[in-house]
Order: sequence, then structure tokens, then C-alpha cells
Amino acid sequence: MILRYKLTFIVGEIKVFYSDNFKELEVLDMRQAWRRYFGPSTMVTAAFIGPGTVTMCTIVGVRTGSALLWALVFSVVATVVLQEMSARLGVVTRHGMGEALRERLPQGLVRLGTLSLVFSAIFVGNAAYEGGNLSGAVLGIQAWFSNGLIDASVVSVALTLIMGAFAFAVLYRGHFKVIERVLVSLVGLMSVVFLTTMVMSSPDWSEVLSGFITPSIPADDWLLVVGLVGTTVVPYNLFLHASVVQERYAEPEELPDLRRENATAIILGGIISMSIVITCAANVQGTGIRSVMDMAQALEPLLGAWAPYVLGLGLFAAGISSAITAPLAAAYAVKGIMGWPDGLQDWRFRAVWISVLGIGVLSAISGFSPIGVIQFAQVANGVLLPLLAGVILWLTSSKRIMGDYANSQRVRLLGGGVVFVTVLIAARSLWSVFGG
Repeated sequence: MILRYKLTFIVGEIKVFYSDNFKELEVLDMRQAWRRYFGPSTMVTAAFIGPGTVTMCTIVGVRTGSALLWALVFSVVATVVLQEMSARLGVVTRHGMGEALRERLPQGLVRLGTLSLVFSAIFVGNAAYEGGNLSGAVLGIQAWFSNGLIDASVVSVALTLIMGAFAFAVLYRGHFKVIERVLVSLVGLMSVVFLTTMVMSSPDWSEVLSGFITPSIPADDWLLVVGLVGTTVVPYNLFLHASVVQERYAEPEELPDLRRENATAIILGGIISMSIVITCAANVQGTGIRSVMDMAQALEPLLGAWAPYVLGLGLFAAGISSAITAPLAAAYAVKGIMGWPDGLQDWRFRAVWISVLGIGVLSAISGFSPIGVIQFAQVANGVLLPLLAGVILWLTSSKRIMGDYANSQRVRLLGGGVVFVTVLIAARSLWSVFGG
């Protein structure tokens, strides 16, 4: 018999048939393959790779070269552990972090104080930081404009309004898949930009390897270590993740898929951060550069006139992704602690994220930096992070709550180590506010 093959392309799907009857031999669904590795967890990556993370990684690369890459490896491991526990809690209990805190904490001052701290740190904090997210996105886009053609202040205001309108449109649509696809695309864009820049920088790979496997802290730079972890292990991502995974995963039996996707997303975010550090270490170590756009001039011999465009594109993706996720995480946190039953399309849910986004737009347009509010948010987040890490470890270790899906001994040990690290992060945040 002569075999005849027919290759049929269907949107995202490849089917191969054989024999005279063209019987189906194999179905390879490219969309399903994609969904195995990218989904709700990638939204966490979109959230923590923001302008603050890009700036921190730039400063680390400039000041210490590749010496602190080991700290990023540790921060990725810590984030994978915490986010897996948070997401698993959401899938098994069908509750977000806010609901879990409201229902599981004991009545009285403990619960009231914790929920008040969550509201202060997540809602107030994200509103304070939102202006920086939008400003970062605008700064990246401004790199595409020629100087002198249009007044810079006019361009800045117009771009801020456009960025705000884009974030509003994505969130107001109220469809989880739309939000997920936008954020996955932005993470992909960041990956291409920063990884390409790193490879073209031709770093000293022996130094890079040494930075990964030889833990060391240059003199007076221990705060940078905690800062790298603090830009990756973010309190509001615990609320975001526990809620959004419920849109994808309906049964605890799907936890292996969740773990695969969670590890892929967080590791990808860590690689993006590492690529920024490595690029700076290879090109601008020891200079006075303090932001990714300052680095563009130094990279012109390497990238030519494309340097500001390439780096601007990466900063834009980092800023707009965080500008979308920060209001969304605040809305999920408030929804949980208030006990609202509905989600994305509920008017109360929308009122929360619209408030956060609106405050950010006004802050970015006016150029007003609410230093006092930001300092308050730093203190609140510094106290909240170890508290949340401890509560998540406790909840997910409980057989009564999690049943057969409670933490194993190994996860409890890893979680205990992560809780210890979050205490260091809290100390760093408090020190930066009160100790200078």
C-alpha cells in the first residue's frame, strides 16, 4: 500500500493523516503545548519585572558586576516555593489569599490588624507605585521620539494618558484570557529584548559562572542582596496568583501542570533579571549609570543607533505589564478581605482597580511623587511579607485545610527557609525608611 500524507493546518493545530482514508495518525495541538508552560503564573512574572526591578538589576550590575547573580538564583527559588504554595491554596480551597486570611485567621484584633495591614500594603502601596509603573512605560516609549520635535512635557502627558487608557481597556474588558494573553506577550517581549542585549554584549562567561556558583557580598553591598530578593518576592503577587489560577485550574489533580507552569514563569522572570545584571556588568560596570535608559548611550558602540530603541522597548514592556497587574492584584486583595463573591466584571472589583490606576495616572501626569505614602507602603509591605509567608506555610501545611495536598516535609523545610529570607527583606525595607 502506498501511504499518502496530508498536512492540515488549523489555527494553532497541526494534524497529520495517513493512508487512503486519511485516518488521523497524530494531533499536535500547539496551543495546548503553549498552555502547558505559559498561563496565569506568567502574570506573576509580568508583575515583578517592572521598572523597579529593571532599575535594581541595573544598579547591581553597575556596582558589583556579576558577583550577586547567586542572590538572584536564590530569589527565584524562594519565589517558586512561595508562589506554588499560594497557587496550590487557591486551586485546592477555591479561595484567594484575601478570603483565606479572612476565614482562617482567629476572630478579634489579630484578624482585624492583619486585614488592615493587607489593605494598607496592597491597595495604598500599589496606588503609590502605579505612577512609577506608568512613568517607566512612558520613559521607554519616549526613547522612540526625536528630541526637539514636540515639547517633552506634552509628549509625556499624552503617552501617560495612552498608557493608562491601554491598561484600562485591558482590565475593563473583564475577560481573563485577554488579560493573560496581553501579559504573556509583554513578558515575551521583555525576554527577547533583554536576552538579545545580553548575548550581543559578549560577557565574560567565566565571571558569569563564578557569580552563579560563588556566593559573595562585596563590602557595603549586603542591602543589594536583600533588594534583589525583595524585587522578586512581592507580597501582592501572592494575592494575584492564588486568585488567577482558579480561572485555569479547576481540580487539584491539575497541580502537576500548575507546578510546571509556575516554575517556567518564575525562572523566565529570573533569567530576564539576570540578563540585565549581566549586560550591565559587561558594559557599564563602575560607571555612574543608574537606570536602563542611561545604559543606552554606553551600548551605542554595540547596538549603534538602535540602542535607545531596544532598551526603550524593554522598559516599556516592564512598565506597562506592572501597570496592569498592580491594580488587578489590589482588586483581588480587597475583594478577598471584603468577602465579595464576584470577580472581574463586578462593579466593586472594577472600582478598586480603577482607583489604583487613576491615582497612578494623576501621579505620573503631575510629576508628584507621594514620598510619604511610598514610605508608608514600604513599611507596610516590609511587615506584611514575612507575615504572609508564615501564614501561607501554615495554611498549606494543614491537613485539615489541604487534605492530601498539604505540604510535604521537604516543602515545609524550604518554606521555613523562605520565611527567614522574608524577615531579612522586611528588615531591609524598614531600614531603608528609618535607617537611611
